[in-house]
Amino acid sequence: MTATTAHLRAGAEAASADLPGLILSAERLAAMVAPGAHGLRRAGMGEDFWQYRPAGIGDSARAIDWRRSARSDAQFVRDREAQSAQTARLWVSSGQGMSYSGSELRPTKLARARVLALALAMVLLRGGEKVGLLGHPARLGRAQSGPLAEQLLRRPMATGDGDAPKADELRPNQRLVILSDFLTDIDWVAPFLARAAALGVSGVLLQVLDPDEETFPFDGAVTFRSPSGGLRHDSHDAAGLREAYLMRLAERRDRLRRAAETAGWYFTCHSTDQAPAHALGWLYQTLGR
Repeated sequence: MTATTAHLRAGAEAASADLPGLILSAERLAAMVAPGAHGLRRAGMGEDFWQYRPAGIGDSARAIDWRRSARSDAQFVRDREAQSAQTARLWVSSGQGMSYSGSELRPTKLARARVLALALAMVLLRGGEKVGLLGHPARLGRAQSGPLAEQLLRRPMATGDGDAPKADELRPNQRLVILSDFLTDIDWVAPFLARAAALGVSGVLLQVLDPDEETFPFDGAVTFRSPSGGLRHDSHDAAGLREAYLMRLAERRDRLRRAAETAGWYFTCHSTDQAPAHALGWLYQTLGR
């Protein structure tokens, strides 16, 4: 057995071991959100009310809403909103930086991002939508949650602290959810979102951070190392760096928010010490806008 084969086998076995826990966590989280098919914002076959319009040629007496028509001299038809299976794609960063957790009592950023992604997929699948990871086929049916979980777990970690989705994997008129810490180079974000907008792809950027990365609680002499080992900084007064760090974090978030708004996307943040249900509900509701 070659070293490469052994490495792949070990990775597959590790992913399989984590699979039941990921699926169970995602199922519990998904159960907190009531699924429903997202409307297409036009009249058609569906269950939800869309609009009243004046009755015209071709409308049968059965189609007329007599209660609404009784309030005026005209006859009105009650249109429903068209609904059909839409397609959502998910992308979770596998940068080395996503493996960070500042406490054994908290999940890593990668673990939380995977659970959120899979739980969102489960809710969308229950609502009759097609779901797939970016670069993989999107399919219908609740049974797809198992393969999606495997794909999330078996995706290899990047060699560096960060990574980026591939613009050539975008497909027209879909929705995309990107989960990352966005702490490394984000020069790719604006051009990627511009390409997405040109293809009619809407979506969400969700920044997942550990509380230590939100507040920078460090003090005294601290050696900072990136998970990949590519960066190192020795500080004798870590508290003295706090203000500058928080300012740069705020500037980075403003940059991400502006890029999202320019492309018609949405941006928000989630900390791993927060309950994931709120983030999941926000993701689901935002995708339906």
